[in-house]
Amino acid sequence: MVLLAATTYLVATSWAQTKRTEVEATSLAELLAYAGQSGLEITMKPGHYRLTDWLPLESMAARREREQFEFMDFSGSGNLFRLRGVTIEVDTALRSELRPPVHTSEFVVTGNDNVIEGLTITNVGDGLSRGGSVVSVNGDGNTLRDVTLHVRGSSPYGYGDLFGKSGGHKHSGLLVVGNDARVVGCKLYMRSFGHGYYIQKEAENARFEDCYGEGVMRSTDEMLAETTGFGVDRDFESVYKNRDGVARVTPGYMKSLAEDGYRTYGDIKNISFTNCVAKHMRGGFELRTEGGARVENCRTIGTERGYWVSSNAVVVDSVGDAQYGPLLFVEGEGASVELALTGAESDMNVHSLATIHGSGHHVTIRRFNGQRRSKALPILVGYAQPGAGEGMSPYSERATNDVTLRNETAMSIVVGQEARDAVIRSEGPTVENNGSHVSIEPL
Repeated sequence: MVLLAATTYLVATSWAQTKRTEVEATSLAELLAYAGQSGLEITMKPGHYRLTDWLPLESMAARREREQFEFMDFSGSGNLFRLRGVTIEVDTALRSELRPPVHTSEFVVTGNDNVIEGLTITNVGDGLSRGGSVVSVNGDGNTLRDVTLHVRGSSPYGYGDLFGKSGGHKHSGLLVVGNDARVVGCKLYMRSFGHGYYIQKEAENARFEDCYGEGVMRSTDEMLAETTGFGVDRDFESVYKNRDGVARVTPGYMKSLAEDGYRTYGDIKNISFTNCVAKHMRGGFELRTEGGARVENCRTIGTERGYWVSSNAVVVDSVGDAQYGPLLFVEGEGASVELALTGAESDMNVHSLATIHGSGHHVTIRRFNGQRRSKALPILVGYAQPGAGEGMSPYSERATNDVTLRNETAMSIVVGQEARDAVIRSEGPTVENNGSHVSIEPL
């Protein structure tokens, strides 16, 4: 460890005006030692660091006995970690050997007001994780900037959520449970079943900026063509019923092999997503909190469903497609949504462009840069999303009132019997209007 000259930097909240002491780390052991201290600026020598060189497989039994289930804890506060060019390679066999409790994460930030920038963590191997994430931000006021995660470690992998939650072996990317977190310029590449970025435990004031999350898509036709494996062993019996009322994988659909790109659980307040992208994830932005999520200048590409928002959500200047599933689900009360629809489409089955239920929503859907779809999809007003959002499952009608919809696409309008007191302006045709006091006028 090399101790360098002290210097002064501004640090957030209680660490403002505090002198940070510059230090240099040349190994994972040194990085961990500094991570437990406070008020440091830690620069790590760029390089490829294998976790097994520091924590060999045979050391996992002892860690399990002393209930030390994380690999590294950034427990200090007010630190700046300069980790550009640093890659930590994590053999997933370590997780299998450690056998931690469900939902245990591997790299945790329990301190406050830290900045971690430039780190790459790459999972390798065929070991399994029993839930949890690669990184968990537990403390308050922490910032992750330009962090990249390559995530593996779930089983069975290759079927998305069709057979449930991967038999308990999930592995997610980045979890936020602390308040006032900032996640800036981060990238996730999901090659496991699990969420990309997700927020839990009533965390408040999280900001996601310029982030990217990417999964892998696979068609149900390809799954059904298998002659051996997990799907065959289950006779392709799905946890979801299809539109025929049968719990079986149905041909003609595209599934993400991961979960959602950006996801909330519980009453998450005052969170925002700016210039963020979700590609080939199950849901792009599944933000079902009532705490006022804001989505601005974001994009979904080839997801099972693009945006799923609830009460008090605001979506502006954002874009998505309906290649493999709906662009939009709206529920709850008082959401304000402005989305642009691209012309991207596929040969897969898609049953709606959007569903809207609840009350007091204002929704606008327009063309993106004048692009047009050739395949018609209805906007369903007074309909709920299918169970669990599953594309092959049926829709149901749901009470809806005081909704304003502006449809600047050529897609059609279908209004259910439980919709009332709605005002719709539409460039596309009206297929059905079974609502009460629902006005539909052409644009």
